Amino acid sequence: MENTQDYQDYQDYRAEILGIVRSNASPGIMRNKLEDYHENDLADVFPDLSVAERRKLCRILNLDMLADIFEYIDEKQAAEYLDEMDVRKAAAILSRMETDAVVDVLRMIPKEKRALLLELMDDEARKDMAVIAAFDDEEIGSRMTTNYIEIRENLTVKQAMTELVGQAAKNDNISTIFMVTADHTFYGAMDLKDLITARQDTRLEDLIVTSYPYVYGHELIDDCIEKLKDYSENSIPILDNDNKLLGVITSQSIVDLVDDEMGEDYAMFAGLTAEEDLKEPLKESMKKRLPWLLVLLALGTVVSSVVGVFEQVVSQLTIIMCFQSLILDMAGNVGTQSLAVTIRVLMDESLTGKQKVELVFKEMRIAFSNGAILGILSFLVLGLYIALFKGKTWTFAYAVSGCIGLSLMVAMVISGAVGTLIPLFFKKINIDPAVASGPLITTINDLVAVVAYYGLCGILLIGVLHLAG
Repeated sequence: MENTQDYQDYQDYRAEILGIVRSNASPGIMRNKLEDYHENDLADVFPDLSVAERRKLCRILNLDMLADIFEYIDEKQAAEYLDEMDVRKAAAILSRMETDAVVDVLRMIPKEKRALLLELMDDEARKDMAVIAAFDDEEIGSRMTTNYIEIRENLTVKQAMTELVGQAAKNDNISTIFMVTADHTFYGAMDLKDLITARQDTRLEDLIVTSYPYVYGHELIDDCIEKLKDYSENSIPILDNDNKLLGVITSQSIVDLVDDEMGEDYAMFAGLTAEEDLKEPLKESMKKRLPWLLVLLALGTVVSSVVGVFEQVVSQLTIIMCFQSLILDMAGNVGTQSLAVTIRVLMDESLTGKQKVELVFKEMRIAFSNGAILGILSFLVLGLYIALFKGKTWTFAYAVSGCIGLSLMVAMVISGAVGTLIPLFFKKINIDPAVASGPLITTINDLVAVVAYYGLCGILLIGVLHLAG
């Protein structure tokens, strides 16, 4: 009920904002009314406006408010909207936005216009942009912002307050204050509340947390994302290789990074090389999907070839073909479950070799226990089914169902091991374990299940019990 109410409020805001923009009110009245809404609500309305209405809105609102709005707009759309306005105004808006957001937007703008916008931006903004742009997309420094408060560690409380007031006009991330030494080396951090409530005779040193977490700008996002998630700080400092403070990564950016990482892993589970966009060209989507499909086609051919090896078994016991999909599906499901658990566990970089071995055996024990239960159920139910609906003798029916149950348990145990060992192997050779995606695990487990099922049927039913024909 609460979600329904929130959605209704969102729809009301949307209608109200559209009504204001499309009204004949004077610019002053319109600006005053729109300033009552959150920037995120205003950003959500931009796609519903015509080009003329967006230009009208951008002329009415001041640059600071427009900069805040554009930070809530997807970078691709933001680039399109900036292209609709005067290039000088676009540069002025970018100059007031968070530097990490500006980097993302500029990547979506053609090279020629990007150079012009950079030339027209404020000197300070351009300098900050150059620092962030120096990092590769995979490095954490590419996601930082230079919007933070920095104060020398040897000041008095009064001097620190004066410095804070001077910097707060340009930086709104003020809840955490970062302390540096005379040569700009990172020293620690301080909570804004502690500084405000401190007595003037209090030593600043007593307020500084010198064990505050930090990361280096050239660290890969994948390598430090878990470290960032472990700290519930509003912002974490990013240093260069000389321990100088370069910028900070905010909690919002960390949330976005985690969301991106989950999206990439989800895409890899589906057998894709990267996430796809709704408006992505057909050729690009094909390039992302085709490599994995070719690999899976080759593996599928191997599975089919293995089935051919057991052609004699199938020809003598055609009834076992009816239950092939049951064995293959259950093996694939177990492998995918183990894969998901393993990738989640591998996010802990401190995992020891002993713990990895324990994980493999735990997944195999779980698969064995579940396989035993399902195998017994299959033995009882399928034996009854074969006897009653296939017109076979009770001995034949339960011999076949017993072989099915045993094959199911064996296939599940091996699939549990495969679903755990493959991502561990990928991690060992420094490849993202999510690459060991669902389709790959399922195809390998199909091969395992086929060999286990038809192999046991050939050995037990034909070789031992002589039930052929």
